[in-house]
Amino acid sequence: MEALTALTNKLKAKRYSRSTIQVYRYCFQKFQDAFNGVNLNGLEKDEIQDYLLNYIVPYYGKSTQNQHINAIKFYYEKILSKPRSYYELDRPLQDKRIPAVLEKVEVEFILQSIHNLKHKAVLAVIYSSGLRVGELLALKLTDVDSKRMVFNIRSAKGNKDRLVPLSHSVLLLLRCYYKKYKPAHYLFEGTTNTPYSASSIRKVLKRAVEKTGIRKKVTPHTLRHSYATHLLENGVDLRYIQSILGHSSITTTEIYTHVSTAHLKKVISPIESFNLHT
Repeated sequence: MEALTALTNKLKAKRYSRSTIQVYRYCFQKFQDAFNGVNLNGLEKDEIQDYLLNYIVPYYGKSTQNQHINAIKFYYEKILSKPRSYYELDRPLQDKRIPAVLEKVEVEFILQSIHNLKHKAVLAVIYSSGLRVGELLALKLTDVDSKRMVFNIRSAKGNKDRLVPLSHSVLLLLRCYYKKYKPAHYLFEGTTNTPYSASSIRKVLKRAVEKTGIRKKVTPHTLRHSYATHLLENGVDLRYIQSILGHSSITTTEIYTHVSTAHLKKVISPIESFNLHT
């Protein structure tokens, strides 16, 4: 238990997000339980590798496996100050999957299907500025800069601040929303002046998608992916998109070049010269 407490305190001191702390705690607790009664400080690399192969790899996806490795590495490197070379654990190859996106008209249909002003404003902000759900929930009233037409995103992923565009139409929507709901501190609040919940956003979006009859699997992050893809298709430079989304590497942003269909529409198939009508 002392190790878990030390891990938690170090994560808090380094200002990791609440969600990251929860994930690291869960992963490390599982690791600790597997070696119940054993002094973790004396474990060898092979023992940790065996744990991952027997307890993590068969039951979790690649992304979750990486989270378990990160939690273990954090404990040994940041808490025990072990040399980094000690943790050269094998990492799974990442799947190169193209994210699902919506057409612009589909996003419009989803927003039009929502009659609750607060719910519409929530989803409109996520899509119009490409926000992660956690970033949206952390937005305070003071983070809305209507003079510069930006949202101030503070302590986002990687503990970095950034500015993202605030659409004029969304600003008008937010003004109507504010007059009706009068949030006290956060831009979107629950019933007790605390941040709105991520689960509520998912439910709102799910109901809206069902109303439209769209068959795609749509999550709040799908709106972010769609926003980035639509920017690219509108000719926005990839570096600007990287900055808006808060990606630390341009490689992450380049995935949208594989999603966009703008370049495909310029390709004329050789079959167009065939006479297919008999």
